[in-house]
Amino acid sequence: MELITTHTNADMDALASMVAAQKLYPGAVMVFPGKLSRNVEEFMALHKDTLNVMSVSDINPGIIDKIILVDTRTPGRLDKLAALLDQPGVEIHIYDHHPRGEDDIRGKTEVVEMVGATTTLMVEKIREQGIKLTPMEATILSLGIYEDTGSLIFSNTTARDAQAVAYLLYHGANLAVVTDFLERPLTDDQRTLLKKLLVSAECYQFNGLKMLIARGDVDEFVGGLSLLTHKLADFSHLDAVFAVVEMEERVYVVARSRVAGVNVREILAVLGGGGHAAAASATIKNKPVDDVVEQLLKVIRMKVRPPVAVADIMSTPVKTVTPDTVIEEAGRVMLRYGHTGLPVVKKEKIVGVISRRDVEKAVHHGLGHAPVKGFMNCNMITVEPEMPASVVRDLMVEHNIGRLPVLREGKLVGIVSRTDVLRTLHGSMKNDHEKVFKTDSYQIISDNIRELMSLGLAEKYMNVLERAGEIASVMDCKVYGTGGIVRDVLLGVECLDIDLVVEGDGIEMARALRQEFGGRVRVHPKFCTATVLFPGGHQVDVATARVEFYQYPAAMPQIETSSLHQDLYRRDFTINAMAVSLNKEDFGNVMDFFGGREDLKRGLIRVLHNLSFVEDPIRLLRAVRFEKRYRMNLEPQTLKLAREAVRNKMLARVSAERIWEELKHILMEPRPEPVLSRLVKMKLWDFLFPCVKYDHIKRVLTRLPRAIKKIQSWDLAGTWEQWMIYLVAVLHCADKESAGNICRRYKISKRLTDKISAVLNGWQGTVNALRSPEGYRTSDLAGYLISLPAEAYPLVLTYLVDNESRRRFREVLSAIYYDSISIDGRDLRSMGFKPGPAFKRALDAVWQARLDQLVHTREEELNYVREFLLADEGAMKNG
Repeated sequence: MELITTHTNADMDALASMVAAQKLYPGAVMVFPGKLSRNVEEFMALHKDTLNVMSVSDINPGIIDKIILVDTRTPGRLDKLAALLDQPGVEIHIYDHHPRGEDDIRGKTEVVEMVGATTTLMVEKIREQGIKLTPMEATILSLGIYEDTGSLIFSNTTARDAQAVAYLLYHGANLAVVTDFLERPLTDDQRTLLKKLLVSAECYQFNGLKMLIARGDVDEFVGGLSLLTHKLADFSHLDAVFAVVEMEERVYVVARSRVAGVNVREILAVLGGGGHAAAASATIKNKPVDDVVEQLLKVIRMKVRPPVAVADIMSTPVKTVTPDTVIEEAGRVMLRYGHTGLPVVKKEKIVGVISRRDVEKAVHHGLGHAPVKGFMNCNMITVEPEMPASVVRDLMVEHNIGRLPVLREGKLVGIVSRTDVLRTLHGSMKNDHEKVFKTDSYQIISDNIRELMSLGLAEKYMNVLERAGEIASVMDCKVYGTGGIVRDVLLGVECLDIDLVVEGDGIEMARALRQEFGGRVRVHPKFCTATVLFPGGHQVDVATARVEFYQYPAAMPQIETSSLHQDLYRRDFTINAMAVSLNKEDFGNVMDFFGGREDLKRGLIRVLHNLSFVEDPIRLLRAVRFEKRYRMNLEPQTLKLAREAVRNKMLARVSAERIWEELKHILMEPRPEPVLSRLVKMKLWDFLFPCVKYDHIKRVLTRLPRAIKKIQSWDLAGTWEQWMIYLVAVLHCADKESAGNICRRYKISKRLTDKISAVLNGWQGTVNALRSPEGYRTSDLAGYLISLPAEAYPLVLTYLVDNESRRRFREVLSAIYYDSISIDGRDLRSMGFKPGPAFKRALDAVWQARLDQLVHTREEELNYVREFLLADEGAMKNG
């Protein structure tokens, strides 16, 4: 016999999990081990005939051979049924969503995952196996998920819970029934108990976190203590709530937490309880309620972790201005360091704050020359370094302030912004470059990607990175892999772009790597960077952590040494603004200050600040390139900023050389056409390639990748550069004057410009000849192709759509590369002819004759060339 059971005081998640388990184990019977919660009691009063749940007294323990245990693994919560677990021959299957405890049962089958409700795990199994649900069953399962996740708003809720509910709604779950059973009015006993709890409630503060402890006692058992605790939490809005109630010679403790610093599961585990970090409970026998509260307070003091404080998230040192600094200079400082406001300091005392908005208004009214003291806000709210970040958040909301100065003994030691506070709420925190932390509401964890790096990077690069970390320890500095290395390792794509950032002397690090591995170093002192060129041909760029600022829009950046945080802040997009520590003690730890990992997961390209495209408009092209390379999307605000930069013609302020460098990168992408199409939609095409109609070349660009691969598969590619193939394709329909202007604008060399000119002159005639070869000899077709640069061959192939013309193209191209004659100039001299220009004409004539099948053997070639030269000499004499 197979038996399905759960914990005593079964709630809706327990009942729903049992119902779901019976769908997975059709022959099993459901048994409640003891008392039920009020909601379940009322539900069963209506549905007991339909659900047919047995009582413990109805079963014969001797015939039980399998127990399916749901929503618990704790023997103490099974009452009399716990004895069955030790019965010989009983197989145990477990489905649970609670963290593991020391005394937990182990099962032959275990499905234990940290989701919001055990029912979610059961629904996933039902969905996997394609088991059909009736609307009533879907409703019961929805009740389980909604109750345990607070209708999907508790901090333990996961995306999987929401997906499970969506599946159940699709199968007919009735939300009216769900609402009716989850929002039942309190009973008289519950109202009386809630009143006692409210009257007795006391507020405590531990390590800056506020919590409520409410106690009470009733003669008879009152169900729904978890509901009452939720109401207390809603009333108090504190960080954690503990309800301690004595009922029927037992003390029941239910706890709820809103913050990661109070892990109620850990706290109540000392009292023999269990649950989740945000919701837990315990039952204590033979102990007065006051003694339990006293013990609870001792445990809380030991277990509660200090909250994130202002000192952990503030920016320091702080860029400041004086009251006499003029508005324009304050604006330049903000632009230089990417700040939206600056403290105003006089004799080491802060006297006000000037915001970017204040500066912009003053400049708009022609007051850029005025001192900031006339525009600064003197009614400041300040905070102290030890203040919890949650308090700062409340201050910002209450006063609608975006940044708060941090003072210690009246002196300015830092500044904390909205962004800093939001990172603490959403899982990414700066704490002396420590790890991204985990809360129950946000699943970005402190990942170490060393293993991913070993799998995704070539051994030669891993050796360099590991040795760089060892060298950094000797140099007493920190070194990080930045930008593309973290992005590509997380995406699982090949990474050949290795950049290191050193919080110290990057040039010294580069020289140490050269000494270790050999090779040579190219140093760029102005930019505090160096490139190490290793003997194997690979290279690594090394930079000192620095901040870049732009003296005016689209200018080349000015450089100052800085920290990793500011170095990453100067990057183009969040997905490129991550770093990985290379020091031996924390090799592989990811530093993600700006949410790059989350944007990777969501497929978003996001700038780090609103002036990004103004400071460097080249980022417009780079954004589109990354968007299409990784099949991502521009984040909505980033797209809005990009369109604004296009409207303001910001790219026109950038030198043609820088634009061309980025265009070459685009043309070297595996799939350039989607990037180019996106540039058209962004209204950048006409600026980049004036007088080139994209509609005329779109089909060719789409076909080019396949054409390139086809020619390469024939082993007929020759030597070419991909970017040149695409540039030829872009310009092939342009008139000569427009193409020439584009080449001059981007300073393309004369050699390459001549190639483009040859394509414009000859591609159409070549295509026409290959399509309709009547009247053309093979040598004629070869002549057409030879007149074009090799980079034009894929272009030609895109126009040959029928098999016959493509076959002809391959044969002629093969002849050009592989059909050679057996004679040379020495043979001509041995025949008595004088060397001169006629030799080349003669050998070309023999080669053409061979292509046209007029000669086959060496002897025929010699006879042909003799006749050609004699005829040529005769023509010269007669001429």
